[in-house]
Amino acid sequence: MEIKKELNKTGGFKNLEHLAKQVVEGFISGMHKSPFHGFSAEFAEHKIYNLGDSTKHIDWKLFAKTDKLYTKKYDDETNLRCHIIIDNSSSMHYPLIENLSIKRLNKIAFSALASASLMQILKKQRDAVGLSVYSDVLEFYSPEKGSERHHQMLLNTLGELVSKKPVISNTNTYKFLHQIAEKIHRRSLIFVFTDMLQSDIEEENLFEALSHLKYNKHEVVLFHVLDLKKELNFNFDNSPKKYLDIETNDFVNLYADQAKQNYISGFSKYINKLKNKCLNYKVNYVQADINGDFNTILSTYLLERQKLI
Repeated sequence: MEIKKELNKTGGFKNLEHLAKQVVEGFISGMHKSPFHGFSAEFAEHKIYNLGDSTKHIDWKLFAKTDKLYTKKYDDETNLRCHIIIDNSSSMHYPLIENLSIKRLNKIAFSALASASLMQILKKQRDAVGLSVYSDVLEFYSPEKGSERHHQMLLNTLGELVSKKPVISNTNTYKFLHQIAEKIHRRSLIFVFTDMLQSDIEEENLFEALSHLKYNKHEVVLFHVLDLKKELNFNFDNSPKKYLDIETNDFVNLYADQAKQNYISGFSKYINKLKNKCLNYKVNYVQADINGDFNTILSTYLLERQKLI
């Protein structure tokens, strides 16, 4: 079944686990033809099948895609721990989409599917994963575990993020990152999915909180979730429109061309400022474009994993 058919209703993802498996399988298959080939050994080492090898470990799905025989061998348990943090404030439900598809995701749907895909790789590696979700409150927290029951509970939570109608709310991200940092005691790989819509004052507090997350030698990745076409390039036609802040309901009526150049200049400066701040705080900044694929997310995981094993 195509991914697109699994994402075509406003009720959210019909089978998030199935979608995540497809994303991961496509990524793994592509790695055999890419510079990241060597990293595939980190979760499932694929070797060319040689005459006389046992057929028990042949990856038949990979054979169907590549027409070549590979055997897979799982490494011993590494006990890596990963915690995923998702911003569920109103702005993360932009753009408002009635019929979701793999080609038309909003920021929260992209974050949920990216997280489920990361969880699928962690499951393959028998690693522990935890999840936190916040908006104007800490909506959900679960510590790192590796059981199948725990995995299914987290998938259900991710699916609900997409299916629930957004409530108008902003957030103080830094407040909840401090709370979550206090709960994570063992060294972990921490992924934060947020659109980084903060005021200047909140921004300073946010990086203090990210620094707090790095306590105990955690590796922290900030996935800056964006609709690059609209939010960075302001790709709107010049017909008159109402531009609405979905966190405050404030709005302004204008023609796109009246604001485009100043907007692009201001937002680009903001992006560069974020990148420099992350560099100073030794946080890995990664742009996550909701119009793109998930390869950037998964390859970032592989690179960061090297630091913890």
